[in-house]
Amino acid sequence: MKKISILSLHLGYGGIEKSIVSLANILIKKYNVEIAVCYKLYDNPAFDLDNKVNVIYLNDDDIIPNRKSIEFALKKKKYLSLMKELSFSMKVLHYRKKSIVDYIKSTDSDVIISTRDIFNEWLSFYGKKSTFKIGWEHNHFHNNYKYANRIVQSAKKLDSLVLVSNNLYEYYNKALSNYPCKCHYIPNTLDEFPKNISKLNNKRLISIGRLSPEKGFLDLLNIFKKILIDYPDWTLDIIGDGSEKNVLEEYIKDNKLENSIFLHGFRDKKYIDNLLDKSSIYLMTSYTESFGIVLIEAMSHGLPCIAFDSAEGACEIINSGENGYLIKNRNFAMMIKKISDLINNYDERKQLGANARKSVFRFTSEIVAEEWYNLIEKSDDNE
Repeated sequence: MKKISILSLHLGYGGIEKSIVSLANILIKKYNVEIAVCYKLYDNPAFDLDNKVNVIYLNDDDIIPNRKSIEFALKKKKYLSLMKELSFSMKVLHYRKKSIVDYIKSTDSDVIISTRDIFNEWLSFYGKKSTFKIGWEHNHFHNNYKYANRIVQSAKKLDSLVLVSNNLYEYYNKALSNYPCKCHYIPNTLDEFPKNISKLNNKRLISIGRLSPEKGFLDLLNIFKKILIDYPDWTLDIIGDGSEKNVLEEYIKDNKLENSIFLHGFRDKKYIDNLLDKSSIYLMTSYTESFGIVLIEAMSHGLPCIAFDSAEGACEIINSGENGYLIKNRNFAMMIKKISDLINNYDERKQLGANARKSVFRFTSEIVAEEWYNLIEKSDDNE
């Protein structure tokens, strides 16, 4: 039985980390699977992981990033503390590289899957010749060609690069055409296809994601504030946490929206599934999104979804007018109109939601698993 290793920065909350856990849960059905983790942020992985998957934490518990401490010391002008925090930060970066490189050199895995561009570089340089080396890119470069070139340079000596969207596949397949690395499009997967679906009869909107600027949650609050003018009995639930939490909380308080907008923080799958079943429309206001796994999760519950087309991954999932709506050019007025249209038309919500559920069946783990199995079996060609 082949042994598969996945290199992970941490196993806390995050889209990449959720995808790592989902992939490990798929691969363990056929292979021995090990996740090598740099930083231990929590006692247990944030997402449900099959107990047969072996998790190895490569560093002591206190070796974790200290960005917040650096920012606090800088803000408070505590320069002695700042110097100490910067020194510790260098130590963390040193151990990040050392621990991953030592693992790559020593592991007996047949296949290693890298999940960061810096890991790609180390895997290319230090990986054994007999090891099948796979890069796994989740982020859309969003016209940042400096970042895209960094991915190309980091992956060019790998055996394969897996892209989570067809758009990314087309770009990197062309960019890497003169290198040994072969590109493959394998989408992210639904952990499970829910039996229950929303009745779409509650006056609730929902959005899920990291509370950071690129997710556009402040834009969402501005949009929802205008929705409330005509539909004051509707509410908005936001699940997630992140750097913009305080900004969003202040906006809600300043605009007296505490009874209409609810920030739930990070929540487990059961909690999220329950809230999706109670919601009627899913909203995405991201500036960029490589895949949008939250969209397919919402759609699997039968929710119609509305997203800005700046979220590139959404464009591969939403067929505008069939299973939701894509709003061009971040047009707030059009977003508000489409939300209002669905609020006013239950039959349309129901039809779009039914189509949405059917359209994401292709992302079920059984289907996506076969694509990963086929790629991993190609490792035999390296021998």
